[in-house]
Amino acid sequence: MKDTRYVVFHRPGPAWQQGKSMFEQPGVMQHVQHYRQWLISGKLELGGPHLDAAGGGMMIPVAGISEEEVQRFALEDPAVKDGTLLVEVRPWLIGMSK
Repeated sequence: MKDTRYVVFHRPGPAWQQGKSMFEQPGVMQHVQHYRQWLISGKLELGGPHLDAAGGGMMIPVAGISEEEVQRFALEDPAVKDGTLLVEVRPWLIGMSK
């Protein structure tokens, strides 16, 4: 496949506190710091929260990062470990780009 990425999807987990914004959730700042490591190292291309009522968000690594590495990093996220967020890694074929 020409450009396949392993995209990380997050959604509220069992420890998510209803009635609080995503930025008020315990563990979310640690989650941001966790992914900032990948941004600084050049492994993260895009990332951020969804702004609809369902919440959650996604992270798009740069090309060439293996599914195993993405899965391992996603599961090391402090907000995933504490149940604030649930995580799913899915393969994505970029079919259109500039």
